[in-house]
Amino acid sequence: MKTIHKILVALVIMLSVTVSAQSTNKVTKTVKIYGNCGMCKKNIETAGGQKNVAKVQWDTETKMATLVFNPAKTNQEEILKRIAAAGYDSDNHKAPDAAYDGLHGCCQYDRVAKKQE
Repeated sequence: MKTIHKILVALVIMLSVTVSAQSTNKVTKTVKIYGNCGMCKKNIETAGGQKNVAKVQWDTETKMATLVFNPAKTNQEEILKRIAAAGYDSDNHKAPDAAYDGLHGCCQYDRVAKKQE
């Protein structure tokens, strides 16, 4: 009985160490992504997210997105490229015109003119 108890305690400790180690390798970044509405929120979060790799939360009021990702599997640039491919500009990635034009009318935000360098 004591042996089983010791084994269970050891397993619980090992699992808690493993879980805390997995949560510490995440990186969190905040970026501006242009959009308008709840439909934009869903599209941005879906385009940028990847199960067990990246999660995106976008605020419709501030237009700010919080990216939480595993840097061993992806990075901020890759996430923003996926979001741009879905039609949404960020400060560093402009969506292709065809993707932007394909957005629902309520999702077509005023595009900021980028300076050509």
